[in-house]
Amino acid sequence: MLEIKNEGVILEKTDLDFENEAVLNPACIEVDGVTHMFYRAVSTGNFSTIGYCQLKDNNVIQRHSSPILVPGHEYEKHGLEDPKIVFLDGFYYLFYTAYDGRNARVAYATSTDLVHFEKKGPITPAITYDEAEDLFPQVGLKEKYRLFESHLMKEVGKRVLLWEKDAFIFPKKFNGKFALIHRILPGMQVIYFDNFSQLNEEYWKNYLKDLNKYIMLDPKYWFESRNIGGGCPPIETEEGWLLIYHAIEDTDDGKIYRACAALLDLKDPTKEIGRLEEPLFSPEEPWEKRNLKEPCNDLVGVVFPSGSVIRNGRIYIYYGADDRLIACRSVNLKELLIELKKARP
Repeated sequence: MLEIKNEGVILEKTDLDFENEAVLNPACIEVDGVTHMFYRAVSTGNFSTIGYCQLKDNNVIQRHSSPILVPGHEYEKHGLEDPKIVFLDGFYYLFYTAYDGRNARVAYATSTDLVHFEKKGPITPAITYDEAEDLFPQVGLKEKYRLFESHLMKEVGKRVLLWEKDAFIFPKKFNGKFALIHRILPGMQVIYFDNFSQLNEEYWKNYLKDLNKYIMLDPKYWFESRNIGGGCPPIETEEGWLLIYHAIEDTDDGKIYRACAALLDLKDPTKEIGRLEEPLFSPEEPWEKRNLKEPCNDLVGVVFPSGSVIRNGRIYIYYGADDRLIACRSVNLKELLIELKKARP
């Protein structure tokens, strides 16, 4: 049995206008002993920007009083949500969900100093879910991929774009190519490309025709009954790529978000080495559970892993708790890898 240490609450909302509703789902990267945290800051009306703070041994040592990234384009006019950060070849890549109030797409920005970021725009296609579903392969793809099309068209509208969230690149290239983990419901996929300019509509359409070849993980356990999605960017270990992801279980009371773990092949991340048959951790604390007496959406409890760092042989997993605040849990990295190798696919 793995011992998961509860490191407690790390960050809460303030009275500042840009984060007076919630702070959640942070991206984290450690440089010279300092953890740089980029988090989703929510203001009145559910408008999101990207806030920033620094941690030392999980204590906040610096926190900006204004967001580091704000909406500046039509495709993100309702918010920049759920950032993920990766360092590769001298650049920090900050991925986020660009939300226009109706559609969710993946966009990114780059930096060389973690201070100045240049937005590069959306990288997932502006094609409708209906158009995308027509391109899905007829053989080898689970029917649930098509069921989510009808679900989102019903919930959002017939012209809703392909619903993309939870995306980030591997911190290493594969045969000279970038590898982007992304999420077309209900699973996680990987797309390879030489440079980001390739990711145009035509490239994505050709990719969608062979989508089944690029699936990394699909839901298969009881706690993944609705869908799974990316969490923390993958960590390279001698045993394989360690991926901390999230899973959503549909229950009679509503959805439960949990943190999960998988180990993927170093050369081909579509090959699963091991995957925990139980969640890594679940909502347990009062700040992770929804008060069912409150009028709210259909959430029961949320732990949403989104950033991690390794210190002294432990992996610290930072997560959004109940879509309200940021907390952390940690686990011995070596012990986690041992358990994953036991849990063969």
